[in-house]
Order: sequence, then structure tokens, then C-alpha cells
Amino acid sequence: MTESKGAGVVRVAVDAPQHSGLNGPLDYASEQALASGTLVRVPLGRRELLGVVWPGEAVGQPEMALRPVAAVFAALPPLGADWCRMLDFAAGYYQRSVGELASAVLPPQLRELSPEQLVARLRKLDRKPAKAAAASPVKPPLAPEQAEAVARIEAQLASAAPRPAPRPALLFGVTGSGKTEVYLRAAEAALAAGRQVLVLVPEINLTPQLEARFTERFAALLPQPLAIVSLHSALTPAQRLQNWLAAHLGRARLVLGTRLAVFASMPELGLIVVDEEHDPSYKQQDGARYSARDLAVWRAHDLKVPVVLGSATPSLESWQHAESGRYERLTLAARIGGGVLPRVRLFDMKSLPATAGVTTALTAPLLAALKERLDRGEQSLVFLNRRGYAPVLHCGECQWKSDCPHCSAWRVFHKRDRTLRCHHCGFTERVPSACPNCGNHDIAPIGRGTEKLEEQLTEALPGARVLRIDADSTRRKGELETQLKAVHDGDVDILVGTQMITKGHDFRRIRFVAAVNPDGALFSSDFRAPERLFALLMQAGGRAGRDASGETPAEMWVQTWHREHALYQALARHDYVRFANDQLAERRSASLPPFSHLALLRAEARTADAAKAFLLAAAELMHDEGVLVYPPVPHAVARVADVERMQMLLEASQRARLQAALRAWVPELIALKRVHKAVLRWAVDVDPLAI
Repeated sequence: MTESKGAGVVRVAVDAPQHSGLNGPLDYASEQALASGTLVRVPLGRRELLGVVWPGEAVGQPEMALRPVAAVFAALPPLGADWCRMLDFAAGYYQRSVGELASAVLPPQLRELSPEQLVARLRKLDRKPAKAAAASPVKPPLAPEQAEAVARIEAQLASAAPRPAPRPALLFGVTGSGKTEVYLRAAEAALAAGRQVLVLVPEINLTPQLEARFTERFAALLPQPLAIVSLHSALTPAQRLQNWLAAHLGRARLVLGTRLAVFASMPELGLIVVDEEHDPSYKQQDGARYSARDLAVWRAHDLKVPVVLGSATPSLESWQHAESGRYERLTLAARIGGGVLPRVRLFDMKSLPATAGVTTALTAPLLAALKERLDRGEQSLVFLNRRGYAPVLHCGECQWKSDCPHCSAWRVFHKRDRTLRCHHCGFTERVPSACPNCGNHDIAPIGRGTEKLEEQLTEALPGARVLRIDADSTRRKGELETQLKAVHDGDVDILVGTQMITKGHDFRRIRFVAAVNPDGALFSSDFRAPERLFALLMQAGGRAGRDASGETPAEMWVQTWHREHALYQALARHDYVRFANDQLAERRSASLPPFSHLALLRAEARTADAAKAFLLAAAELMHDEGVLVYPPVPHAVARVADVERMQMLLEASQRARLQAALRAWVPELIALKRVHKAVLRWAVDVDPLAI
């Protein structure tokens, strides 16, 4: 229930710049009583901004000379008290102002509209035609494990209020075990009870696929216009506003979206699903660096509704919560319809004869295996997590390499458009005809990306229909959907791609998956790299053998120089449990998350010295002895677009201790920035994923 404020003074959350030190809601004069959560337009400096009337008592007195509220969006129901609570929590936890966060998560077009224009948009919503009547879908029968999982979630949905918040459910199911069907049945139960459902997916390219499945299942149950909507950054501003309004007004009963959708205003929310909960895409990497998965768990707990976290390779944080009993684990150990997990073959690169070209991605045995599948009319997938033609161009005379003049990284050679492109700052140039250093005309690519792999496969297997899917080949609107349709329709023999094609796609015809050059992550300085590699390879392997009707067993081929590594041995047995428990034991002994809590302070400046000086001065201001402050170090890619980047890690054994220290520290950092004028930007990243 929103409390109503009398005419006089109202608190408004508005996007004030961080350096101003205005972190909380600001006071404004209002001629009318305004309920908390009401959207308004208010003046700030010379601008007029969108704001939200915030719960709590205003500190200003009516006789103070306050600026008045400029306009009120009276046609729109106020945002709920639960939405304001979530924003308050997220802003406090991730060390941002509540106004900045509210501005970032509300539809951008709301900031531009007047109340009159919004009324016109609402009328347009009312005129949306109803959908044609659809037949009730045929639901597949549930396997016993699926039925058990659905029953447990339905029991949580049915428990009468007042009730304690149900434990989050970790749906641990192997790839192809029917997790989506569990989501569909749980959503059906929530919808039948008159509640709204929020389903989060990690990547935009998975949203249309999942939307099609949900629409097919619920078209008969939800015939109203805009009853099923999606929310993600690829929508046009008008679509995003329309879908957000439908959710806020309660017309959208089912909302599918990427991490941003966790902030959707849904007044009757009764169930949250987080698919592929382990995926790093749920963590925002700029602005308010929030984790949508963690906020989904918080929101469900606050509303006392069920939350289902699904994955074949859960994050170690979620796995640890399940081990300790904080989460309820629901296991789907078998594939649906008799499909069998692919047999994993660890191909030892050391077994090849020591001749030039041994490091090539396409070894003779791998080509033979691909040809065999091709002759049988089966589809194959070749996975290489590097786009472009080759990582660098290289001059054999003077050892010049195609580095980026603005970043501490190499520019990647893209053969198709003959460019050298930096994947960090976007700096692009035509390929030089000779070495820019010594004039040698014999410059050549070294290493390989998906573009080169595609070319080599086409040459080595004439007649094979090879398709590449990566961020470069799917730039234009609709290209990804067209390419995925070609794979599903059987118009492709060999699919080449980056991690884009390993997540969530239900490729029924693929029988063979090959991962080439995956070893790099084994020796990364980031302690989460093995966890990410294992998840990626399990997901890649999970694309094979999803259809039980194949005559030959599905196979996954991993080319590695480190065959005996524990990660690959666990992968060969599809033994996530063993891998997770080994990793958790390592993390416990090293006091790493989830057994400790981290924050990063990042600083960017024109010189590394300026960034480092700011971080060292910041370290002096951290007075809590329970928080360990590590020395500043450069980022993995230290310079991007001529800006030097440094970071400093903070660690505490208790989350509350770290939060209390950060709350006291951040205002001091705002003041410190005024002294260190050479620093361009700084940010605190709580629970960082990339270190």
C-alpha cells in the first residue's frame, strides 16, 4: 500500500550526478498530494528530469524555498512499495544513488514524454487488438524427475499467506533434461492462480526462441493483447515502453527478458525463473554493476514467492547454497526422450607427430571425424571462442604485430572486409600492404579465429555447407534468426561459432561437437576462469545428441595439450558434482568466494600513475581492519581507447562487514576525486565477476 503525502513537500528520487554528492532523494514543493511511487518531472539545475516520488518523510519544511514539481504522470498508477524497496536495496548494496538506478532501469522513452504524450501511449495500448483464438496445446508427458520438481514448485506456490519466504529452488538438470518444460508447468500454475510470471534469460538471442515456446504453450490461456511480452535492450524505445507499461498495468501476465527485466514493475508477481543462472551475462558491467540473478533471489524473498534457478552447471555460489541447505536442490539427471549425453573424447595434441603445423586447430583426425559425420548426413558443431580471422598480423622481419595504438591489446585481422579491428575500442583500419615498421611486404596472420576456421573447413571438406555464427556474422537485424533457422532446417552441415552458439539452443540434428583451443582458460589469473570454461564446454557438448533417433552415438571432441587436467577428466565423465566440490574445496582453502566477499575499486585516467595515485589514496581512507585491501594492479587489458585502467581488490570474511565499510568509504571517494582531477572515472564493483 503506498502512503499518500499531503500537499507541501515530497521526496523525489532523481538522477543527480554522483560527484555532486546528492545520493538520496531530493525535496520538492508539490501543490497536490502525491502517493509514493508516482512518476513526476522535476527541475534539477537547468534540466528537467524524470523522477519518482519516494517513500519516507521529507526533511524540508513547507516554508523553505523549494523548487516545485514540474509535472505529474497522473494517468499512470504509482510504482509499488515492493519496487521501491528493491531499488533501495539494490542502490545501497551496489553503492549507487537510488535516483541514478531508477533512471537507468525505467524505459528511456519515459524520460522524454510529457504526461499528455503518455496518456496518448496508454490509449494506444487500449486499442491493441485481441489475438485470434488458439487451440489448447498438447503438453508432453513429464518424466518422474520433472513431475517431482514441478510438484515441489507448485507446493511453494500454493502455500497460503501469511507464510515464510520459500527457499530458492536450484533446478540442476543436465543439458536436454527438460528444464524448460518444468518452467512452463510452474508458470502455468502461477498464471492459473492469477499471478504474473517473470522469466530471465542471459542472452538476447535466446529470448525469441523462449518467447516462441511460451507463446505456443500459453496462446489459448492468455489470448489478451500484450499478455506475453519481452524486455531487453534490442527492442526499439517504443516497444520497450509499450511492454514495460503492459507489465506495470498488470496486462502482461508473463514477462521474458534479459538482466534488465529483473527491475520490471509487476504488481502481481508470483513466480521468478532464472534460466542458465550461472551465466556471467546476468552481471551488469558498467553503471550500477548489479547481478540480476542475485536481485531475483532478493526480490522473491521480499515478496515471499518462489524463485527457480536453472542450470546444467550451476554457479559455485548457488551450488554452495544448495549444499548448505539454504537453497532447495531439484535434480534432473536424465535426458528427455531417451537422448544420451555425448561421449567425450579428450584428444591429446601431444600425440600428433612433432612437425610444423601441429598447433593447427583442424588436426587430421578431427577432419576425418567431421568427414565421417558429413558422409552420414549428420550435423556437426565446431566451437572456438575467438572471432575474426586471426588474432594478429605479424611481420617475420622486424617482429611487428598488429597492436592497437589506443589499447594494450592486439587488433584482430578480419579477412572478409580486409580490416584490422580492435575488439576493445572499435578502432579499425584497412590492412596495410606492407609492414608499417620496416616496409616488408610479407606480413602474415598468426593464430586463428572463427573466420579462418570457416575458411579452412570449406577448403578441407569441399561440398560441405559451412556456416559461421558469431558477433561479426550476426550484426544486422534478423541475421541471427535466419542463420539459426538454416541450422534447424538441416541446411547446414558444419556450424562454426563462438560461445553464442553453445547456450540454450535446441539443435535436434547435431551429433558431433568439437572444441578447439580451449586450454587458455586453464591458466588464467582469474580464479573463476576454470568454472566458466567447464560451464562453456558442458553447454557446448549439450548441443549434441538431443534427439534420440540418431543411429550413431553423439560425441564431443576436445583438443587439448593438457589431457590429464582435472577439469577435462570431470568433463569426460559429465561429472559436474565432482568438479564443483573440488573447486569449492580450493576456494575454501584460498578464502575466495563464496567463502569471502569481494569488491573492486576501478579507476581510469590518462596515465597509469594518476589512476594508481587515486587508488593508493583511497586505500588510506579505508579504516575498517576487517577489510583486507590489496595493492592496485592494472586490468588484464590495461589501456582501452587511450585510457589507463587500474583496479584494487577489497576482501572481507562477512558480507555485512564489507557493506558497512563501503557505505562509510564511498562518500570519501567522492571527495577524493575532487582532489585527484586527473582521474576520469572511478567505480565500485561489489561481487565482481571479472578480476
